[in-house]
Amino acid sequence: MNDRTAYTGIDYFRLGAALLVIAIHTSPLASISEGADFFLTRIAARVAVPFFMMASGFFLISQYAFDNRKLKTFLKKTAVIYGISILVCLPLNLYNGYFSGAHFLPKLLQDLIFDGTLYHLWYLPASMLGAGIAWLAVRKLGLKKALLPALLLYGIGLFGDSYYGLAAGISPLSGLYGQLFEVMDYTRNGLFFAPVFFVMGGMAAEECARGKGCPLQAAGAGFLLSFLLMCWEGTLLHGAGIPRHDSMYLFLLPCMYFLFRLLIAWRGSRREGLRTCALVLYLIHPVLIVGVRLGAKLSGLEKLLIENSLVHFLAVVLLSAAVAVGAAALSKRRKRNRGISRVPGKERAWIELDLDNLRHNAETLKKAMQPGCELMAVLKAQAYGHGMYETAVTLARMGVRAFAVATIEEGIRLRRYGISGEILILGYTHPERAGELAGYDLTQTLIGYQYARLLNRQRRSVKVHIKVDTGMHRLGFDKEDAEKIVRVCSMRNLNIQGIYTHLCAADSLKQEDVVYTEGQIGSFYELLGKLEEKGISIPKVHIQSSYGLLNYPELSCDYVRAGIALYGVYSSPGAQTRLDLDLRPVLSLKSRVVLIRHIEKGESVGYGRAFTAHRESRIAVLPAGYGDGLPRNLSAGRLKAVIRGKSAPVVGRICMDQLMVDITGIEEVCVGDTAILIGRDRKLQVSAEDLAERGESITNELLSRMGERLVRTTAGA
Repeated sequence: MNDRTAYTGIDYFRLGAALLVIAIHTSPLASISEGADFFLTRIAARVAVPFFMMASGFFLISQYAFDNRKLKTFLKKTAVIYGISILVCLPLNLYNGYFSGAHFLPKLLQDLIFDGTLYHLWYLPASMLGAGIAWLAVRKLGLKKALLPALLLYGIGLFGDSYYGLAAGISPLSGLYGQLFEVMDYTRNGLFFAPVFFVMGGMAAEECARGKGCPLQAAGAGFLLSFLLMCWEGTLLHGAGIPRHDSMYLFLLPCMYFLFRLLIAWRGSRREGLRTCALVLYLIHPVLIVGVRLGAKLSGLEKLLIENSLVHFLAVVLLSAAVAVGAAALSKRRKRNRGISRVPGKERAWIELDLDNLRHNAETLKKAMQPGCELMAVLKAQAYGHGMYETAVTLARMGVRAFAVATIEEGIRLRRYGISGEILILGYTHPERAGELAGYDLTQTLIGYQYARLLNRQRRSVKVHIKVDTGMHRLGFDKEDAEKIVRVCSMRNLNIQGIYTHLCAADSLKQEDVVYTEGQIGSFYELLGKLEEKGISIPKVHIQSSYGLLNYPELSCDYVRAGIALYGVYSSPGAQTRLDLDLRPVLSLKSRVVLIRHIEKGESVGYGRAFTAHRESRIAVLPAGYGDGLPRNLSAGRLKAVIRGKSAPVVGRICMDQLMVDITGIEEVCVGDTAILIGRDRKLQVSAEDLAERGESITNELLSRMGERLVRTTAGA
């Protein structure tokens, strides 16, 4: 959720894992000790490839935070790398006679899917297949349940790898694995080997996001113990002659879990160059193994560069590292030439979210609800400008299972984030999109009888809530339409999940508004009574939005549709409500001082010369404007920024991308300082409620208009 977090341990271990892979293919200790080389290359180094897969799973898969676009991007990039690698290794394949033989095409297909066209390339198709299997399993089952089929696949692969001797001694299993090896050379592939590590990476991401997982000391002890047990396991199996191959061990799984916990605890600055270096080391080293051997033969240095396995290993590493460093430099230059990317901590203007306050508000609202009532978080319009992704994932992780949005696009976006539970679309969706409603398991509001008929005609089973118009005269069935609602309840393709109304004056405690609201409530329950008389019982009933709870907390419903209150603000300042809850603002809006101008008396500032200095003045320019959601009618002093704990009024007109503030008298202000446009600094606060009132609006509108170009960060990031 915070893209500033850098997992330095993962970046550094990428390089170490790549070196371990080179060790596997060069046997650096073979000329010194066969036993030591076996320990290094056939046991210790077996953590390398699972680490790469867990690292990919960590950033790709988790319970609430995965998107099929991320999967597509991962698969596309990996496929491109695979294709380039095949071309790079083509001379070796030609030299080895790969393209000769009677069964070349079936072999090529097998290698492309499972084994790789050269011995080290199996990792790339394995990553694509394993990522796809893991992603689908997590999507359908959730993380914990997805681990079970992944473990089952790993278990099948285990008996085709390190434990093959046991399976070969059992007649039915021997025949089964014999047929399996007609299709693939090894079970160490994307079908049996990779999925479990991708899922484990996703689980590590989830534990990290929730602040859970074993403590650092326990992880260290767990890694040491499981690594020793894996060494014992590998040695025992090798001594008994059981393995067909030696990539898959039972104790490799706990070993990788604890190792990864240690690595993600190491935080710091990003090391993107190491990622490129590790990838190039992995891909290029087989070519350079051949290059070193060829060079040794041509120079007569076979005894040094080939027979001395350690020197051979070091020569391959040095040559591969030279190529990798060059590739990393080219990659960095290419990124620089593509344009300027956002540098963390250097944004021109940004929204800062206090997710602890969001969690606090959700718990506070739930405690104020009647027993049996459930919070339905309203996330429309980017969660009132707070960011749909950040808000949804935070609430889902604390157990919220009901959400409301305005459009089908917003609902689909939530599903693509991995959000489960009910997602109610409060607004209109074209009936012909019924397939998408059903496919994404979204719940559609029925806005009227004719709409219900059209939706039913699509012949797709769709979950729906019935909206009742009790006096707002916007969307919904008329409060007298009991007969039509009964007919809707008999429609075959409409799965009635709930019924609700909206109170249009619940935010007001004026006597006439209270009377009107009580009339709305009364007519809604009267309609429910008529439906019950006709044998219609609807599972979920809800009336209250934020102010419905704050001013009518005694209502007993199944949901409270909490919108603006969830984000810790009221629609307008000084709002009087029957419930006085401790709600805390979640959003702050900040910008930077990018320029300071000295203005002489009589000089003007901004469009239309709307401000003329009546004294020598210091003017600070902030790169935020009405294009970022700040209303233009807050110009000319109606908006005051807070800089270094002091108030600085806007001068002149707010522009689309900039605004100017008067910092005369605040001498300590300098370029780079943070200016708070919504939020608190020391004793001064600019509240969203006050800002909205000065802009002749309400906070709902002000916050919802915060532009997409504003970066969202979390407090303390």
